[in-house]
Amino acid sequence: MRGRSPPAPRVPGRGARGGGEHWQETGLVFTTRRGTPIEPRNPNRHFYPIRERLGLEVRFHDLRHTCVTLLLGLGIPPHIVRDIVGHSAQDVTMDIYAHADMTEKRAALDKLGTLLTVE
Repeated sequence: MRGRSPPAPRVPGRGARGGGEHWQETGLVFTTRRGTPIEPRNPNRHFYPIRERLGLEVRFHDLRHTCVTLLLGLGIPPHIVRDIVGHSAQDVTMDIYAHADMTEKRAALDKLGTLLTVE
């Protein structure tokens, strides 16, 4: 199943991931203490006070954009990055996040120039 982790091991006497008998296994990577999905606004509620304390002007979604851009820049195959961010199609990932930097553009144009150079 794409985007899901394998089931967490149970801790004797405490249930999975320390959630006790109330733990609900969902296969999600990030959950509440009981294993249920995190309400979508919860990360923002924690992120923005930290951001303000650090004096940063960045949106929570900017972290996702940076992560994807860095992964692609590291040469991680686009289909792997797509799976990490949960896009339904690789085209979505590439259309939104793939930005060629000036070094990549120069390298591409140099290759084209080499191909077209008449000797």
